[in-house]
Order: sequence, then structure tokens, then C-alpha cells
Amino acid sequence: MGGETDTDVKFPKRLRYRGKGKVLATIYKRPGQPQPYRLYWRCRVDGKPRSRFSDFPTYSAAKAKGETVVGELAKGAQAARLSPGQATDALAALERLQRYYEATGRRVSLLGAVSEFAEVSAKLPRGRTLHEGIDGFLANVVDVKRMDLGEAMKEFIETRRLKTVPSKEGRRPRISADHHYNTSLWLKEFADTFPGHAVCDLKKEHVALYMKQHGKLGAKTRNERRALVKMFLAWAVERDYLSKAHRLYEASELAMEPGDDDGEIECYTAGDLRAILERASQAPAAPKNGDEPAEDYRHLLPVIALAGLAGLRLKEAMRLSFEDIFKRPDHIEVGKTKSKTRSRRLIPVCPALAAWLEPYRQKTGAIWGKSYDMFHIDFAALRGAVEVEPKHNGLRHSFISAHFAAYNDEGLTAAQAGNSPDMIHHHYKGLLTKAEGEAWFAVTPKRPANVIQLSNKNAI
Repeated sequence: MGGETDTDVKFPKRLRYRGKGKVLATIYKRPGQPQPYRLYWRCRVDGKPRSRFSDFPTYSAAKAKGETVVGELAKGAQAARLSPGQATDALAALERLQRYYEATGRRVSLLGAVSEFAEVSAKLPRGRTLHEGIDGFLANVVDVKRMDLGEAMKEFIETRRLKTVPSKEGRRPRISADHHYNTSLWLKEFADTFPGHAVCDLKKEHVALYMKQHGKLGAKTRNERRALVKMFLAWAVERDYLSKAHRLYEASELAMEPGDDDGEIECYTAGDLRAILERASQAPAAPKNGDEPAEDYRHLLPVIALAGLAGLRLKEAMRLSFEDIFKRPDHIEVGKTKSKTRSRRLIPVCPALAAWLEPYRQKTGAIWGKSYDMFHIDFAALRGAVEVEPKHNGLRHSFISAHFAAYNDEGLTAAQAGNSPDMIHHHYKGLLTKAEGEAWFAVTPKRPANVIQLSNKNAI
């Protein structure tokens, strides 16, 4: 076959291995084509027959390639299964892998590279490239530090404690000491639920377990716990204790619930208010015949009067000083550092409130010197002494309901209470009659206000 030329050949030219046996390739002539000689052969790829061909400008070139292909097919070589384009790609890929090895010292086979590419690409959303996946990974994944959950929680609690310190300018702390104490207990409880865990170990099932333990709490309280957990997780991401891509926020148990808005707001009656204020204004009588001394509730009266007859929130009242009450004629000044909304407001003092507060005109300093929890403990004891049933946030709810009933002006009531007219209209409309509202503000002391004797300037 070596001396054979184009003029000596009858096309199509069939090629056999060493001139014997089965035809393994065929050369066709296609006059008028730029590359008129086509080599055609068949092979099996993945157990299925596949056709392959390659075009050449001369018969000798086609014949030389044909002899190579026939030899490879006869010997079962894999190269014959590649089309020319595939062979070119394979060689280029091998060269690229060699450059990768020279640059990194990591040797990867062509099969290994293709296998890993196919496996990783299959995990990406349709239409996304491997480059996009890697860029997204690098943008969201940091070198997470493994930090014990309990230790991280202590650190987080300490950062919040620093926010309880008043600023040099005298501004109100960002977090009250009582709020920090209570929320710290919740945070410690969360950490204690998962001893031995690092922050980066947290999964959605951990969040679910924690929230399940508080299933009997009201929606508002559960939402407060959720918000606190979310604050901790955000802080942990900032400290690189938790990956930015942690996805814990997607846990259904962290979704906020609708509030316990069942429309039921409980109010004290004017008779309840009178019983509470009169008992709180009384100096305890000296014990007789070895009896236990009566409780002294006079320290409660300013806070009760301000909440019930001026509509202040309990914490707002507790932040006030006696100077705040008496420095403006007929008004109480709630500064922006003492208001819940951090906005200043002046509250008109009704005659009943003025009468109850008159004995305290010469006092100075803070109205309340104990903790928020201690107020509730002492107030519960006072209610028990006069047999008045507890009402949730009853003093403020009663004031707003009575004020709106007496004046029928949600804007006026909202301005004094420090909330919105929509809130007044939605929650407090129709709870009390006009007569009940007027009776509330007619609760005045039965005896002259100047009979209370103070043992010293700042004690009752």
C-alpha cells in the first residue's frame, strides 16, 4: 500500500488491518471540496457504536491517518474513539493541567478534573456557572472561629452590659439595667440548653428545641425571645463565630408570631383606684399587743398616681425625679431621655393627680429607688391588702380608657399617653362610658393632703 497514489485508487478505499480481515476504515473522495479526502471509521463508545470522520487535503495524508486508526482499532486502543475535535480538546486539557501542576504542585488527572467539575456543577442552580458558585461561596464564608456557646454568650452579655452605662452627656442608657438583667437570664438559658456546643454547631433543630420549651408563653414573650436570639446570631456573625451563610434565620420557629391581640384590655374601676391610692397614702399605725407592724406602701403612691392619673408608662414614671413633676406649673415634664419613645412631652396635671402628689412637693431626687421587679412585688402586696384583682398593665390601660371616654378625642388622649391616635381608637374605644371616665378622674384624697409627716426630706 506504501506506493499507492490517488490515480491508482478506486474510491471508496477500504482499509483492513495489515490488508486482511474486516474493513475497519474507509476513505472517500469528494471532488470540489477544499479537503476532498474523508476518512471514515466506526468505534464503540460506552458500549454504543459511534461514527467518526476526519477530512484531509491529500490522499496520502488521509491514508497515513487511516493506517493509524486501523491499527488502533485492531488493538483496542482508546484514541480511535476520539473525533479530531475531541482529540484536540483532550491535548489542550492535558496541557492546562500540566500548567496547573507547575503553578500549585497539585497533580490532577484529566478524569479527576472533569469528574469534580461535573459533580460540583450539578449542585448549582440551573443557569449558574461554577465561577458564580465559587464567587458566592467566597463572599459569604469566612474563617469561622470555633467558640464555645456558653463563653460566646458571656461575651455577648457583657457587650450589652456596657450599653446600660449612661453617656457622659447624661443621656439615658441604650438598655436599662432591669432589661439587661432579665434578657441576660434568657440568653444564659439558651446557652445552657446546648452544653458542649460551639456557636458554629448550631442548627435549625437547636432553635426549634429552644422555642418548643417556651410553647406555653404568650406570643409577645416568645417574640421577645426570638428577637434576642436573632440579635445574638447577628453578633456572632460579626465576631466570626458563625458563618454569614448559617441559614438559622430560616427556621420556622424564629418567625415572629401575630401578637396576643384579642381585644381584651382590663381596667380598674374608680373604686379600685381609690382603694389603692388611699391605702398607699396611709402611714402605718404602731403595732399593738405584739402584732406584726402594718406594711408601709407610701413609696408606691407617686408611681401609681402618675401611671393611673397621668398615663405614664411604669418605666417612664420610675425614671422621673420629683423635680420633673413640680418644676413646670400644672404640667409634668417627660424628657426625651426618660420617655420610652425618646421624644419629649408635657403632660397636663389633672386636679386629682395634683392632690395626690401635693404631699411630695418638697421632696427631691428619684421617684423610685428600687428595681422594676420590686415595684410589681410591692404593688401586688398592696392590691392584696385592699382586695383588688390584678389587671395586666391596668393603671395605664385604665387611664387611657378613662381619658378617651371622658374627652372623646383620640388625638388628645394619644398626645398625653405618648402613642398614636390609631392605637387609641383601635384598642381603647368603647371600653368605658363617659360617666366611668369622669369618675376615674374624680378620685381625690378624702382628707387634706398636708397631713402626711415626713421623717426626713427624702423618706416617706
